[in-house]
Amino acid sequence: MNYILFDGPHRNNLLPFTYTRPVADIRFGILTIREKWETYLNTTTTTVTEDYLADKYPMVELEANIMINASYTPNETLVNMISNLTENQAIFVGEDLVAFYTNEWQEAINFDNYEAIEYTGAVLKIENTWDIFAQNGAAIQADFDLLTANQQSEPIPESVNTINSEAIFIAPGAKLAYVTLNATNGPIYIGPDAEIMEGSVIRGPFALCNNATVKMAAKIYGPTTIGPFSKVGGEVNNCVIFGYTNKGHDGFLGNSVLGEWCNLGADTNNSNLKNNYAEVRLWDYQTERFAKTGLQFCGLMMGDHSKCGINTMFNTGTVVGVSANIFGSGFPRNFVPSFSWGGSNGFTTYLTDKAFEVAQVVMSRRDVTFTEQDAAILEHVFEDTKKFRRS
Repeated sequence: MNYILFDGPHRNNLLPFTYTRPVADIRFGILTIREKWETYLNTTTTTVTEDYLADKYPMVELEANIMINASYTPNETLVNMISNLTENQAIFVGEDLVAFYTNEWQEAINFDNYEAIEYTGAVLKIENTWDIFAQNGAAIQADFDLLTANQQSEPIPESVNTINSEAIFIAPGAKLAYVTLNATNGPIYIGPDAEIMEGSVIRGPFALCNNATVKMAAKIYGPTTIGPFSKVGGEVNNCVIFGYTNKGHDGFLGNSVLGEWCNLGADTNNSNLKNNYAEVRLWDYQTERFAKTGLQFCGLMMGDHSKCGINTMFNTGTVVGVSANIFGSGFPRNFVPSFSWGGSNGFTTYLTDKAFEVAQVVMSRRDVTFTEQDAAILEHVFEDTKKFRRS
């Protein structure tokens, strides 16, 4: 069977992260949503996404296909139901479409002709950006169970202090010494070739993905994920940091999500709680206004390739788009559009030729090529977000 992950109706609620990737490639827990499905299904998947992303994330269609809503994450029961779908069958959670069988992908399918199968079990999904951190604890636990089943952890070094060591898994090649790991409230996963430097104190649920680094004397509260090749120091509480992103110095980051190729300057801090303890509002790209989250704690949402200088301060519930460059004293406003250059004193447009020069240098340092596909995607984002920039 050919499995295709589609963005679904929540794609725009997940901006700015879905400006540069399909919903399936959001990291949530230890794995991306795509990696979860491919592990459960034991096969590769392709994607139905926005046209401008299709060259990098193509769809492969065969005679028989099962389409899966990428906002949903797999579990054993749901995967069994999806694997057994036959022609003209679809799975729903309430009115929400989860998966369906089709011989030919079409933008509009009449599901009146389908047999509707109701899924009533527990399921984990992301509908909004803040779900990525708010539900990350459950996602880490599910991925931990999936990845460590029938696997033997590497020995915990003698110099490492642990609490509830049975819920700690160390993958081959990982390095750690003279650190404290507390898995009382959730598991701790240390991925292949990852490193935790001495003096760090970590509470689970926590995931350190492959080749990622926790800097010396870091303080990390779960549920937190640090993606592949990322570097993190200082104090972190309930955050999801995608791959190749650096928060390498002191400063607080809480209840936040950072995309790929971001960098936070030394002593960058964000607020995750309003002074009056009121509900946090976040910028909504669909309504083009600030919308309620239902959360009391919510910090920074930062899209791919965005960066900030030293001593940057972010207010509660700040959304930064793709490829923004923020610097200077004071608080920048709570919504920083993509390709903005500046800070609290105002922004100008960060032109693509300059932004691309930076991206090429940053990515080449990690032996990753900034491709023509990457440039085309960012060019589209630049044009699509012009309306949000004042200059």
